[in-house]
Amino acid sequence: MIYSVIVFCYFNLSVRNWTSSLKSERSMKKSSATILVIDDREDILFSAKVLLKQHFDNVIISQNPRKFIDILSQNEVDVVLLDMNFKLGHQDGREGLYYLKEILTLSPSVQVILMTAYGNVESAVESLKQGAYDYVLKPWDNSVLIEKIKKAVLLSRQKKKKEIIPIFENKPFVGKAPNIIKAFTLAEKVATTDVNVLILGENGTGKSMLAQYIHENSNRKNNSFIQVDLGSLNENLFESELFGNAKGAFTDAYSEKMGKFEAAQDGTIFLDEIGNLPLHLQSKLLHVIQNKIVFRLGSVKPIPLNVRIICATNQNIKAMVQNHTFREDLYYRINTIEISLPSLRDRKEDIVEMAHYLLDKLLHKYDKESITFHPETLVKIKKYAWKGNIRELENRLERAVILCDNAVICEKDLDLDEFDNADLLQNNKALSDIEKNTILQVLNHNKYNISKSAEELGLSRGALYRRIQKYGINLLSE
Repeated sequence: MIYSVIVFCYFNLSVRNWTSSLKSERSMKKSSATILVIDDREDILFSAKVLLKQHFDNVIISQNPRKFIDILSQNEVDVVLLDMNFKLGHQDGREGLYYLKEILTLSPSVQVILMTAYGNVESAVESLKQGAYDYVLKPWDNSVLIEKIKKAVLLSRQKKKKEIIPIFENKPFVGKAPNIIKAFTLAEKVATTDVNVLILGENGTGKSMLAQYIHENSNRKNNSFIQVDLGSLNENLFESELFGNAKGAFTDAYSEKMGKFEAAQDGTIFLDEIGNLPLHLQSKLLHVIQNKIVFRLGSVKPIPLNVRIICATNQNIKAMVQNHTFREDLYYRINTIEISLPSLRDRKEDIVEMAHYLLDKLLHKYDKESITFHPETLVKIKKYAWKGNIRELENRLERAVILCDNAVICEKDLDLDEFDNADLLQNNKALSDIEKNTILQVLNHNKYNISKSAEELGLSRGALYRRIQKYGINLLSE
């Protein structure tokens, strides 16, 4: 009896040691990789996470395949485990093939393993032709799945090392603020694709610079980058400027003219301030983007287009869509990927370093000797609200470099107001609130008749529409 107890204790201790050793061994072999699992069934996601967490540090799960853009832009994913069917009753694997293509377009180094419960070998083979690393059948064999993922991780890491564009290489000043790093990281991910990009941000935040950066890091970098300011474009010249015109198409059209879209052939066209485009012109632009062809004004000959489109606006374009002042179908056409640029006051940790960066650039531009900032000037620069963002900072520094009589830039050289202009911003906000409330009262009084309201306010219809857009006034819900 005593011998049996001793044997039992020894066996129990051995099992504990073996289990502990096994856990330790598993812990030592655990990979630092990030795995994304996309499946519409919660039980599949739960099982996959429990299994994969034993072998990989980071496992992300999602029931919505459309969220892969946000997930890939915020995480360094190595492998995606993707279901081939999401809609109930669908077994042909088309959804999986569609999302496979989208994922590889956004992140070429990511390895995708397709999952299917139906053993559809034909679709699985097709996925390999379209760039999938491998496929597995549900229910999967744990050891086989883990082995496939580990090999896929190694291939993903190798591809990342060979990427043409290392992170932040040849980049203009970025900074340390998380919001600006996020914007440029997303820009780098989409640069080598052909997806349409919408850049949002206040005036002076660097939207055109970011658009050009995306172009210069794309596969189209050796072709044209054409910038069009839609805010300053005369409505009567819209079609001629963007689409070109045939000889005799209108008065003074003495010869054929190539439009901006044609000039950007095989390259990138940047449509700045697209929020200022009137509705009747939005439909013309939508037609070109949808059909990828352009007709010169006065011509019936279609010209095929191979152009990457980047748009930008400083307006609340989502509110404009809700207010029906911007076409919803055009919004979705230009907004495959959306990148928001923060204001300078929302990245205060970067302001002083940005000032030094711009100063160095200006000294080189004007071939000036070394000029530095007075310490008190840097304190003021950081506190100043910079309503005009980077553009205002650069303009004031350029003036200081030109007019500065000594080697030190003082506060007076930048012509900053004596009072903290955060107070000015607060006052401007108060005035804006008054204007918005006045417009709402007049609109309500006139039962939202735009013509009558504009006349009562002493504004043109266009000016009233711009204020409605500016304040995000919903003409339907009010």
